[in-house]
Amino acid sequence: MKIFSTIITVLALALIVFNVTKINFGAPFQGDSIIALITILCALCAIVLLQILRISKKIQSNYKK
Repeated sequence: MKIFSTIITVLALALIVFNVTKINFGAPFQGDSIIALITILCALCAIVLLQILRISKKIQSNYKK
């Protein structure tokens, strides 16, 4: 599970970096820039959810001990 969450986190970070290059900072809410901003937001949500999952698994393993 740890390897899976690490791989997905790295992919989400790569997606964020790629989409930052697609943003037109002159008009960030028009055309492809809005799609890039939405994708960045979704990737950040995925990272947060994976971190919550990782912490909950760590708490669960400590609770069983």
